[in-house]
Amino acid sequence: MDILIIVLPLFLLIFMAYRGGSVILFAPLAAMLAVALYNPTWVPTFFTGIFMDKLAGFVRLYLPVFILGAIFGKLIEVAGFAKSITRGIVALLGKDRAILSIVLVGALLTYGGVSLFVVVFALYPFAADLFRTVNIPKRLIPGAIALGAFTFTMDSFPGTPQIQNIIPTTFYNTDVWAAPILGLFGGLLVFVLGMMYLNRRASQAFEKGEGYGTGHKNEIALESESHLPHIYLALLPLIMVALSNKLLGNYIPLFYDKFFDFSAIGVEGIPNLEIEKVAGLWAVSGGLILGICIVLITSFERIKLKLFSSVNISISGALLATLNTASEYGFGGVIAALPGFKILSQQLSHMFKDPLINEAVTTTTLAGITGSASGGLSIALATMSEQYLDMAHEAGISPEVLHRIASMASGGMDTLPHNGAVITLLAVTGLSHKSSYKDIFALTVIKTLAVFVTIAFYYATGLE
Repeated sequence: MDILIIVLPLFLLIFMAYRGGSVILFAPLAAMLAVALYNPTWVPTFFTGIFMDKLAGFVRLYLPVFILGAIFGKLIEVAGFAKSITRGIVALLGKDRAILSIVLVGALLTYGGVSLFVVVFALYPFAADLFRTVNIPKRLIPGAIALGAFTFTMDSFPGTPQIQNIIPTTFYNTDVWAAPILGLFGGLLVFVLGMMYLNRRASQAFEKGEGYGTGHKNEIALESESHLPHIYLALLPLIMVALSNKLLGNYIPLFYDKFFDFSAIGVEGIPNLEIEKVAGLWAVSGGLILGICIVLITSFERIKLKLFSSVNISISGALLATLNTASEYGFGGVIAALPGFKILSQQLSHMFKDPLINEAVTTTTLAGITGSASGGLSIALATMSEQYLDMAHEAGISPEVLHRIASMASGGMDTLPHNGAVITLLAVTGLSHKSSYKDIFALTVIKTLAVFVTIAFYYATGLE
């Protein structure tokens, strides 16, 4: 019964999200329904103490990144950089490889350390312009962006700086390059199968005579083909965002101690700030600010008449995307705090004797329930990492393999309809679950199955 109490609200939230309901409303309603089914007197305490605390914490950390990412994406659109780059991509790879182009750009940005939320904002103008140019249905854009940003470069490829690849290092004493062969194998498997699926979907649309479509929401403005910025100039802001993000991520921690003590400078009543937890966000924000400045400096004459209106539009979209995701984060926090969730976690952790399968099933299931890859991964490893290490030691499996499987599994079922990144992606592109989630779900199935194929590959070859 305790498990049913957390499953029913989860399905309610998924259903409402798929039907187009706002998760800003239905995430707290579903979370409080779960609490009420367990103990109605807990509702106000869980709402204020957990849901709102998690929501506010997410906003406190990520609102600047969302706003800066939205402004950056809008300015590169208005400056004509998006059109210039998409024209260059079409010329280089050909019109038949439009989907591949978007996937590769998203993968490069994510692997370069740009937050996947920022990639959504930055990549959408390119994708919309390119898909419209080659007349591919707009409804396929979320799938293409998701494949490039939410899959193989998020959790599979060795060395990726995304949080899903960093969390296991603190539990297994590994580094981000753990099990490189398994990571490459699993990542390439997801990439190849994902591309085959998306290209097949585009071919089916072409056979039916379906094009880009009209009357879409959040459509980018049509720009004149004449006097477009040179492609090298258009690429400069993107390159500088990735490079400065990497450099700032390396150097910011060197300027501070592990904690910043406000009382040492005469500011009382504020707890110490743990620099390690915010340095990455500062690096992303700094990179985006630099990218925005470059666009303004190089294209001010072109964008000055639309500057304030464009910024206002992008901020409105960023606020909506932030609250959508924060509301999901609050939902996951409430569910994870309920007794039924702890029971489910324990049952999953004892379901399989094989440590890799046990770890994969537990991690991807918890990621699906919480709607968060990092959330599900953190909960699974905080609860079971010591047991996994003992089981793996007995089976002769290295901690590096545990790291890679855990990281990949976190990016399995995390992209169910209530996932914050999915909701942000659909909000930014102006599309709905009904029109575009089918493709994201197909990728969810592919990347979930890829984890178990990777486990089989490891047992068959012993390579890691």
